[in-house]
Amino acid sequence: MSSALLWYDAPATVVPANEVAVSAALLGQCRYFAGLSAATLADAAAMAQRRCVPGGEFFFHQGAPANHFYVLIAGHARLSQLTPEGRQIILGLAVPHHEIGIIAAIEGAVYPLDLQAVQDCEALVWDRAALSTLLEAHPLLALRALRMVSGRFVELQDRYRELATERVERRIARALLRLVAQLGRPVQTGVTVAAPLARQDLAELTGTTLYTVSRILSAWEAQGIIESGRERVTLCDAVQLARIAEEVPEG
Repeated sequence: MSSALLWYDAPATVVPANEVAVSAALLGQCRYFAGLSAATLADAAAMAQRRCVPGGEFFFHQGAPANHFYVLIAGHARLSQLTPEGRQIILGLAVPHHEIGIIAAIEGAVYPLDLQAVQDCEALVWDRAALSTLLEAHPLLALRALRMVSGRFVELQDRYRELATERVERRIARALLRLVAQLGRPVQTGVTVAAPLARQDLAELTGTTLYTVSRILSAWEAQGIIESGRERVTLCDAVQLARIAEEVPEG
């Protein structure tokens, strides 16, 4: 079996006491922990461990028992799912301060997705026992976990509806706008997606073919809407791409 298909089960390491404050500060930038007291953040950081996952390896696989909750603190990772027809669909990218796997808060749950490191990643991780202790000690986090699980379910339903019903140009435009909002970095010609983004990745992200993505991106490049290169896309005309995403006619 290829190593790229293996779950990277390297042992997590305990966060040293002198780094708990640093980890707590990182958690404060995460949506799940945002706005909590310094004492709560320190408590959460003290219960966490750190795990490093090399690029290409998996944090977890779809269908595996959901035994860990992660907050990514370095690197980028890809969330994907295998459909019943055997097609791989990328559902999103995880970036630093992104929480993944909150479904571990539910007893007996399994991961609905794969999480694969696109580049070398580092994450804070709580196993099920530590997560249960944290949620019992801080009921607000338990409430947020419930809301986040339901929110993620709605997001998945929206993505499936988008893939099933919307025209491919609109799907690609929306995907690029989401990526720019999440990973955008200003450059001289516009805003670039600050993560490797191959055309095949974009095809899997939008449920289409590499040929279709290449054809559409080439047309948009000729119109000055984007610039693209090897694993790089820069948005140059956000207004025009938004029109395509919302199917708003010009004029």
